[in-house]
Amino acid sequence: MYKNKTFLAIIPARGGSKRLPRKNVLDLGGKPSIAWSIEAGLNSKYIDKVIVSSDDSEILEVSKRYNAEIIIRPEDLASDTASTFDAMHHTIENIEKYDYVILLQATSPLRNEKHIDEAIELLKSKNADAIVSVCEMDHSPLWSNTLDENLSMQGFLKEEILNKRSQDLEKYFRLNGAIYICKTEKFLEEKSFFLKENIYAYKMSRESSIDIDEEIDFRMAEFYLTKQTL
Repeated sequence: MYKNKTFLAIIPARGGSKRLPRKNVLDLGGKPSIAWSIEAGLNSKYIDKVIVSSDDSEILEVSKRYNAEIIIRPEDLASDTASTFDAMHHTIENIEKYDYVILLQATSPLRNEKHIDEAIELLKSKNADAIVSVCEMDHSPLWSNTLDENLSMQGFLKEEILNKRSQDLEKYFRLNGAIYICKTEKFLEEKSFFLKENIYAYKMSRESSIDIDEEIDFRMAEFYLTKQTL
């Protein structure tokens, strides 16, 4: 609880993963990878409950071992076509009510309780309805474009940035997938964390923003976790 408002954290974790099989329970720094998100939620000063939503018995068992509450996700909400909103909505509708809902993706192991608490504090200081975490982009999108089949680069870059150094370009930020916070009634009303108004960004470092999708992401997470423990 924070300033008399309650916070529910939900960690959706499907069993199927095509790019990196069993990614949610792979050993990462001595514990299953999902445990990092569970512990971050449980160690938050403000989160009242942490629930893992999954269709997978191994993930559910690991989650219980790390003291998260669990909810079994129906099969129709665990397919490749089911949305994150569907999983979140299922959990929200089957437990007691909370003022705010927080999505903590299991694939963000370097997001910790400090980040979560800072994001919640930002939510209240801005009197916001939603907060979404971001990080600075590795490379400016102004240096990007599409390519046609013959690989021509004619007009690839705009004239006004041709001779600019990277440090002189405007900074761009991207979603990092680590933290999504929203007033529960607004989330259910708009069926998204991306509200039409009164939504703000919480900035995180690129190192803390590793999102595990493929093996290279997993190896990077291992590297940064090793650095943290040295």
